[in-house]
Amino acid sequence: MAELATLWIIRHGESTANVAASRAEASGEELIGLSHRDADVPLSPTGEEQAQATGRWLAGLPPDRRPDVAVVSPYLRAVSTAELALRGTGVPVSRDERLRDRELGILDGLTGHGVRQRFPDEAERRTRLGKFYYRPPGGESWTDVALRLRTLLGDLRRDHEGQRVLLFGHDALVFLLRYLVEGLTEPELMALTREHVIANCSITDWSVDARGRLTLGGFNEVGHLRRQGAEATREDEIHAEPV
Repeated sequence: MAELATLWIIRHGESTANVAASRAEASGEELIGLSHRDADVPLSPTGEEQAQATGRWLAGLPPDRRPDVAVVSPYLRAVSTAELALRGTGVPVSRDERLRDRELGILDGLTGHGVRQRFPDEAERRTRLGKFYYRPPGGESWTDVALRLRTLLGDLRRDHEGQRVLLFGHDALVFLLRYLVEGLTEPELMALTREHVIANCSITDWSVDARGRLTLGGFNEVGHLRRQGAEATREDEIHAEPV
């Protein structure tokens, strides 16, 4: 099977919705109070600093380790992160809707408390089905996102065999790429989601090994941010899943 030389995924920098969601959850509110649709949520000032710090990390890579191509979620927070991080590098960039964040349907804009208050049947159904298979009305399950990522990986392997590919996306995508690339089981994947929150502008990477398979290098790494003097933030995506 054709394989990439290196695959990275970088979660977008901190967004204004990340900040709003954390504040709303902490205060027990039902609504996050967003003024933008999910696709149009911008970076916070901290998120911009994280993206710029990531750009300095990229600029410091040896030429034979730099990405050959970048593929970006079309959501504004990911696009802005990529633009700031790749500025001046000359790395070709394309957008792919298969890297967009998970769609939440009727639960969009609600905190976990808000879901339990306004849609208790959905909260119960999610608990019964589990995080992996639960699909909110009008939204996507994690398996739905995995399906679109699976097709993207196939295209990348075909079109960029032997190349270094950098993705910019969202927190669920980081977990699901581990699931797909490493052949994890549902219990293994869910254990990862319980143990980790994907940090803003964190780096996860895989490199091809002697057997021609992608092998995990670093996961959810933020050392590059600290070395560049940027704050490392570990905030959940816009919507907190009901528990």
